[in-house]
Amino acid sequence: MSAPSSLESTLTRAWLRRGWLACLLWPLSLLFGTVALTRRALYRLGLKQATRLDAPVVVVGNVFVGGTGKTPLAIWLVQALRQAGYTPGVISRGYGSAQAGARLVAADSQAAEVGDEPLLIAERAACPVMVGRSRVAAGQALLAAHPEVDVIVSDDGLQHYRLARDVEIVLSDARGNGNGWLLPAGPLREPASRRRDFTVCNVGATGEAPAGAFAMRLETDQVELLQNRACRQPLASLSAAEGVAAVAGIGNPARFFATLEHAGLNFERVALPDHYDFAHNPFAAMSAAVILITEKDAVKCRAIKAIKNDPRIWVVPVTARIDGALAEHIVEKLRERPIA
Repeated sequence: MSAPSSLESTLTRAWLRRGWLACLLWPLSLLFGTVALTRRALYRLGLKQATRLDAPVVVVGNVFVGGTGKTPLAIWLVQALRQAGYTPGVISRGYGSAQAGARLVAADSQAAEVGDEPLLIAERAACPVMVGRSRVAAGQALLAAHPEVDVIVSDDGLQHYRLARDVEIVLSDARGNGNGWLLPAGPLREPASRRRDFTVCNVGATGEAPAGAFAMRLETDQVELLQNRACRQPLASLSAAEGVAAVAGIGNPARFFATLEHAGLNFERVALPDHYDFAHNPFAAMSAAVILITEKDAVKCRAIKAIKNDPRIWVVPVTARIDGALAEHIVEKLRERPIA
């Protein structure tokens, strides 16, 4: 059974406290911080020029490395902007994409070509999605292919300073800032105090957002059969089931497991590396009667015949709910953008 590497697990634990390993790596974090500060300063002072696209840009990102829930937030944001009268599109790095250049996510795209998260966003948000290593090139290509798009959501890219942005949303979760140190001594890509327009905290089922942050909860009440997503049953119906396993190849599988636990399920936990490609079938040797997976994993599993046709596999879709008037505040910021 695949599992996150021991190095990854060791670092993840070390990043939550200032133990011996974090202290050992702390001098390297000073070097990392100096490089990051210099990059930001070059753009702030105009020594490096950021490129402004022909449509306003909203960046959804995180300072804490790893999964905090950016994909559900990006989907929610697209839907909120659409309800406000905009025609949104999304750009993304496309982790695992086979090509460096800009590539439009199509209905028949494979996760290996465009990345698992962009593919999920395109399906759930029903909007144009362009992937590419350069967010600027991806944004320009998106507007060329879809001139009707009048606002761009950048999935991640908070540290992609070459792309000028109008709104920055920083997403965190219950782990907060970990030990508060920068990589590699801690989990932070930038200082926790870095500027942003809005802070959103993925608080789980029962948590509360810190002061000044909007709370995001990921809700689910049904599961869908991987073979046929139209076949559904209530998640709660599995609370009395035996032989249930939950498998997650995401940045923070503990959050997925906590969601199922909150729904009253008893299950075996199997954590795979983030962006796991399922080239090796982890389900073949499992004796579980029911296997629950995330939507992010489902976009890859459905492309593998042996996995897609496994009748035990059910997908757990989640929907982001945001407290407060975040959407209204974002729209207000967008309307402040100067007209070119």
